[in-house]
Amino acid sequence: MSTHDAERGAGVPGPRTGPAPDSARTDERGTKAPGLTARTEGRRPQAPASRRSTALSSRTRTRLAAGTLLTPFFALFTVAMIVPVGYALWLSLFTEKQSGLGFDGPRTVFDGLGNYATALGDQAFRDGFWVLLGYCALYLPLMIGGAIALALLLDTALARARRFFQLALFLPHAIPGLIAALIWIYLYTPQLSPVVAAMEAGGIGFDFFSAEGTLPSIVNIALWQWLGYNVVIFYAALQAVDRSLLEAATVDGAGNWRIAFSVKLPLIRSSLVMVLLFTVIGSLQLFTEPLILSRGSGSAVTSTWTPNMYAYSAAFERNDYGLAAAASVLIALVAAVLSFVVTRFTNRRKEARP
Repeated sequence: MSTHDAERGAGVPGPRTGPAPDSARTDERGTKAPGLTARTEGRRPQAPASRRSTALSSRTRTRLAAGTLLTPFFALFTVAMIVPVGYALWLSLFTEKQSGLGFDGPRTVFDGLGNYATALGDQAFRDGFWVLLGYCALYLPLMIGGAIALALLLDTALARARRFFQLALFLPHAIPGLIAALIWIYLYTPQLSPVVAAMEAGGIGFDFFSAEGTLPSIVNIALWQWLGYNVVIFYAALQAVDRSLLEAATVDGAGNWRIAFSVKLPLIRSSLVMVLLFTVIGSLQLFTEPLILSRGSGSAVTSTWTPNMYAYSAAFERNDYGLAAAASVLIALVAAVLSFVVTRFTNRRKEARP
């Protein structure tokens, strides 16, 4: 027998030719290592129960905090938006009719879409949308173009003058629309207004309350009140533009006009879309300024000059709340459609750009 065979026969292990099986890998106490057991069974080692419970409680606390913070918003949104819209929809389906000879008083009866047909068939209601179309055609270019121009000027002005002009432009927005309309009625009235007197002294005669002058007069009031608000939005967006891009454009030889239209405006496209959308929706809600002008100023504005004024007149002058609710729902539908069109159009243009 050779020495090697003797050693094997004596129980001395020979050289290892491969890894030992997991079942043979035990610690000194005869228990398997946890990692090796999990690998042998074909699954990952699981986290301790305390760690899983901690992660679960953390997610629960996060969801609870989010729900707590969002609950006031949804409650207010439900009370101030969903409930009034639902009530308007319900109210628009009913109308009041006289029974018999009218001695029993009016009865509220279900009318279905009758109020909607009445509103759409009324020439005064349809003419109100034509007035809004002319108003938007005059107001939107002046508002958007003027706000962008002023914001670009502020973005390139001296640092000391920026805060002053921001405050001066924003102050008219702090004045309520009713007060602003009253101020401008005074400035439009002959024999009272220093503006009219100065225009007449310069040989300029213009009747702000005539059929031709009413629309520009109202556009002027809206511009005076909302221009500074939009300037602040555009200026804030311009301040967020990366200045290294502007410096690179300057180094490449671009002038101020090229930088403004080729660098700055494309980078604040989202703000432009937002302001355009809000301005269109606000234009459909035109009410305060023409209502004030229609009361005692001798203007050409009637009680149904805009769709909102039509709904107001139906509710509080004719006591036809069903017709007023139907007109309001139709105005909301038009606003929703226009919002969708504006958003879709701007998104398509953004996708079409290389």
